[in-house]
Amino acid sequence: MKIDIEKEFPKYFKSSYPEEFEIFSHFETTSAIPQVLFAITTWKENGKPNVCFHSWSCFHGDKTAFFAVMGCLHQKTHTFSNIKREKCFALNFLPISYYNRLVNTIKHNNYEEDEFKVGEFTVEKAKTINAPVIKEAFMNIECNLKDIQDLSGSGITSMVIGQVEHISVEEEYAQGYEKRYGKDGFMMLVPAPQNLKTGDSAQSGIATLNIEMLD
Repeated sequence: MKIDIEKEFPKYFKSSYPEEFEIFSHFETTSAIPQVLFAITTWKENGKPNVCFHSWSCFHGDKTAFFAVMGCLHQKTHTFSNIKREKCFALNFLPISYYNRLVNTIKHNNYEEDEFKVGEFTVEKAKTINAPVIKEAFMNIECNLKDIQDLSGSGITSMVIGQVEHISVEEEYAQGYEKRYGKDGFMMLVPAPQNLKTGDSAQSGIATLNIEMLD
């Protein structure tokens, strides 16, 4: 038997923190779909580098272009303002061993903060856009801003689409599966899965990928 969750917020759902369901849809914790974690990097208006630890995205395109589609970027963040102003951004993929350093950039993200210093990251200049990139990342993706859409029209989040201009991959990650997947590879967010019977909340999971078979 399947449990049905409707568009209207289930009153028995309990939040993990007070503002959770003021920000996020209850469908996120209902579905708990895993997504890759990465750092968005931009320049602040004061010239200091900004880091935004992010998920809720997908990557796709066709033979003419490739796109990074960030579906849930909060409009009140420095990152959103920076992207609107500079018309570009970089994405940096780091393994799970960097998780705590990335979380520190969330805890210390005031306008005057150099968030690369907070995370103990090395600043490098992107090759094709006006954005900083994290040297320690095993992959950097450079994007020019393609489009911004407030899908819900509520002024809370926006879908930000970047057109990929350049990708840099560390040599040891550039061959086969061994380094990109597992503890040294992509880091995944598993949104806190709601108990759909009791409404109890759960903690989000941080995961890595394991190749089970080749197709």
